[in-house]
Amino acid sequence: MNEWYKKHLGFKQAGDNSILFEWRNTDTPEEKNYTVWSPFKNDTKYFEPSQKDYMINLRVENLEALMEELKKEGVQIASEIEKFEYGKFASIIDPEGNKIELWEPVDSEFTKLYEGNTIH
Repeated sequence: MNEWYKKHLGFKQAGDNSILFEWRNTDTPEEKNYTVWSPFKNDTKYFEPSQKDYMINLRVENLEALMEELKKEGVQIASEIEKFEYGKFASIIDPEGNKIELWEPVDSEFTKLYEGNTIH
């Protein structure tokens, strides 16, 4: 899929098969931010426990506090917080069975990791 999007639409692929769209926040235009689009193989298990063939990824602030609140509200937790140099991730399942990955990015580290592989 990545090759198709690259060939026909000019998408640039990052090292991990993601397509990155760079954008700037109007409040902090000096900082680079990203929207990530990633196709997965048909047989991926990454979206489990959802039965859907896609996942929603949302950028959030203060993932720890958000996860605590979601647990209190009885939201189904699909994965606990994982930390990487470019951000923290956790997953929940919505009432329709969609997996939602929550991402608290460290944009400066994300920029270093993927510099030059973005769509502007």
